[in-house]
Amino acid sequence: MAKNALLEIKRSLEPHVGRKIMLRANGGRRKTIERSGVLEETYPSVFIVKLDQEQHAFKRVSYSYADILTESVEVTVCNEEEHVRITYIQT
Repeated sequence: MAKNALLEIKRSLEPHVGRKIMLRANGGRRKTIERSGVLEETYPSVFIVKLDQEQHAFKRVSYSYADILTESVEVTVCNEEEHVRITYIQT
């Protein structure tokens, strides 16, 4: 079941490659890290985000699909007219 969930999350991210996204990650000890960038690539186990250079010291970050499944990372795709949050909803 978890394997299918990770595959569904990957498939939901793939159409948004090249688009601007907002990340909210759990930084530990009640810290939340917010980053923005472009979804650069999706791989079988992880996805890569190229961060905005003006705002962040790092060029790229990677997260696993399990991070989205466990809600340690929230990914929101920013379209011109709306914001779409990528989540997994168990049916």
